[in-house]
Amino acid sequence: MRVVGQNDKKRTGGRSSGGARIGLAVLALAVLASGCGRDEDGTGVPPAGGRQRLEAPPARALDSYAAKLRAAHAARVAAAKRWGLKKVPLIAPPAPKEKPRITTREGFEVDGHRRLGLPPVFTTVPTEEKVVFLTIDDGAEKDPEFLRMMSELRIPYSAFLSDYLVREDYGYFGRMQDRGVALHNHTLRHPALRGLPYARQKREICGMQDVIEERYGVRPVLFRPPFGTYDKATLHAAKACGITHVPLWNQEVFVDRWEYREWDRALRPGDIVLSHFRGRGEWKGTMPDMIRRFLDKVTAEGYAVGRLEDYL
Repeated sequence: MRVVGQNDKKRTGGRSSGGARIGLAVLALAVLASGCGRDEDGTGVPPAGGRQRLEAPPARALDSYAAKLRAAHAARVAAAKRWGLKKVPLIAPPAPKEKPRITTREGFEVDGHRRLGLPPVFTTVPTEEKVVFLTIDDGAEKDPEFLRMMSELRIPYSAFLSDYLVREDYGYFGRMQDRGVALHNHTLRHPALRGLPYARQKREICGMQDVIEERYGVRPVLFRPPFGTYDKATLHAAKACGITHVPLWNQEVFVDRWEYREWDRALRPGDIVLSHFRGRGEWKGTMPDMIRRFLDKVTAEGYAVGRLEDYL
């Protein structure tokens, strides 16, 4: 992927703020409450069937819900301030009831891709919602502050793990899973797979499937080939190991910069963003520093961060 300078242009518009949502909820409560103490027309005549006034228990339930919304928003505001974000991250839309149809990106096919039913290789999820997906690879850095930051901000992400790095502390990624993060396959030893014999590729992929199942109780269906390189044998092996999707990426975020696959250096709805588990040993900062750069950009451009697995 060609390295391009950071896109400094900002787009306005997009999703309303969390405060606006809370305002609407409070307004709805006020309207409902205004009808709770009197008959609809103020005459004292009981309302017609199907138009009975709201009784106290539902009103209390709505009031409790609005209070929870206010508390959740206040917690997000406090967390954003605590972690040094410029704005409060936007809330992602609900998961789609009907999953989008995922197909292989043009130019990323292998011979006989569709005919053989090989897993699709894609960089963007088809959606019109202003949502992007954060994916983090390998498992080298195991920063507890990163776990705490993502939990407090409630930002979803997907982890693609390689055993030669994860085995240093399986418990760290268990704690990540306990926080709702899905753990996926990035091979046992992180080799460039393209051109390797089929049997070697299958050992790398199926072996990591076995590790994740043994350690974390789930067998992944998502796989990302190291360095984004693959061939027909890779996808055959992935399918044989139970893989259904091969997500790559459209942007990559570091502590100090973004890199883009597209010439115009712009975020698009459904884009998959790549980063890595890295710290000061290899970066000019920490994983929380990387997350600040990531969130400041996507929030400023009106994007929320969604959960990739909800769309697949």
